[in-house]
Amino acid sequence: MKKILIFCIALFCSLQSFSQQDSTTIEQYCAVIATPRLLSSKVTINIDYGESRNVWKDNRLKTEEGKVKKFNTVIDALNYMGSNGWQLVNAFPVSTGSNSFVYNYVFRKIFLKEEGADTE
Repeated sequence: MKKILIFCIALFCSLQSFSQQDSTTIEQYCAVIATPRLLSSKVTINIDYGESRNVWKDNRLKTEEGKVKKFNTVIDALNYMGSNGWQLVNAFPVSTGSNSFVYNYVFRKIFLKEEGADTE
């Protein structure tokens, strides 16, 4: 009887330890910045996740093969972000002077705190 009681207590304690997980979430933001190319109808897409910039380090978005990710259009970049779970929050143009604009798109994604905020 004593062995059964000890076994039940041990089983109950082990089940309790697995059921307590941290489900706290954090919200992360990023910006997609579309800059028109000189003498072209295409745009250059940069994605800013808020990481520190270094002159010697290439912080551009990479594919799984390690090549720089290229987008055909702004919509291609917005679809890419949406397919990775990012939600559009705001979009606005910023004037750069000489009748040209840089378009900014702000996205947000909710992560579990235990996952961290890995960027895509």
